[in-house]
Amino acid sequence: MLELALLFFVIALIAAALGAGGVAGVSMTIAKWLVLAFLVLAALSLLL
Repeated sequence: MLELALLFFVIALIAAALGAGGVAGVSMTIAKWLVLAFLVLAALSLLL
């Protein structure tokens, strides 16, 4: 899951560099949600 977040972050950076603000915003939002999900699942796995 962390790999997907990094992939979407890279896509957002490339899209922002090329001037595609909409694609960059959506990709960054997806990356943020994936990182949040990863952190929640990692915390749960440490607690259980």
